[in-house]
Amino acid sequence: MAELPEKDFAPGRHRVLRDHLMSEIRRSGNPAPTPARASVRRNRLRRAFGAVAATAAVTFVLLTPSGQETGARPPVQTAATLLEDIALAAERDRTLGGIRDDQFLYVESELAYTLHEKGRKARLDPVHRREVWLSVDGLHTGLLREDNRLGEIPLEPDLPLTESSMNYRTLQALPTDPEQMLRWLNRVSRGGESHDQNVFVQVGEMMQENVVPPAQSAALYRAAARIPGVVVISDAVDAAGRPGVAVARVDDGERQELIFDKDTKQLLGERLVAVEDLPGGQKKGEVTGSSAILERAVVDEPGRRP
Repeated sequence: MAELPEKDFAPGRHRVLRDHLMSEIRRSGNPAPTPARASVRRNRLRRAFGAVAATAAVTFVLLTPSGQETGARPPVQTAATLLEDIALAAERDRTLGGIRDDQFLYVESELAYTLHEKGRKARLDPVHRREVWLSVDGLHTGLLREDNRLGEIPLEPDLPLTESSMNYRTLQALPTDPEQMLRWLNRVSRGGESHDQNVFVQVGEMMQENVVPPAQSAALYRAAARIPGVVVISDAVDAAGRPGVAVARVDDGERQELIFDKDTKQLLGERLVAVEDLPGGQKKGEVTGSSAILERAVVDEPGRRP
């Protein structure tokens, strides 16, 4: 029987890491957590990740590629101004509308994250496809399909529903005021030693493999502009190779980047980069995880594609 791999992940890694762990638990014959908790709520499984302040007194650094020639400097885009542009784009997004309680939110993505297995050097999983069908009201069984050893898993309702549930109807009830949204984030975010990082991770988790209503999306991005330590990365690339601009935060040797299209300000995906040599063997500058959101849609039943 295969041994259960040792996981040395920071809290807040993309929910796929929970899925990998659940897969290994199944292989070892041990009880597994419910799929909905394992796949949809992105529980914390690795070491903690490692400023936009609430006051205007703090400045933010625009990170540029090494070796860039100096000269006339373009206006520096701060995390606060970028996130405001992103929030305005989110408010205008009316792609999905008229969603029924009995429908499902479909999200297709490509992703690759670092695997830590006992006795083996940490390695980056090959980029592969992942699809989820999420119940709109959180009361219907959804579905996860991933083109790796995880395969297909039903996503049972995660009951009882609470204020931290991630279904669309619960998200519609969240605050639309940024300060109130930040207070909610501070209340529900859990994970590693850095509370600010927990909040940043929570924002990323909510916005990636999910669909958040426009007003709440805008409030989340404006709340993220109030998290200390958030910076702009001008040259980020998602798992599908699409270039973009990112808002990012460093914690415990890794930089988590939320990548957006430079023109439309739509979320493209996520990238994790080692900013120092890590205990698992990853070297400074290596990508330790990435994702790319390919499609979001509303469908009538799990397993059906748009």
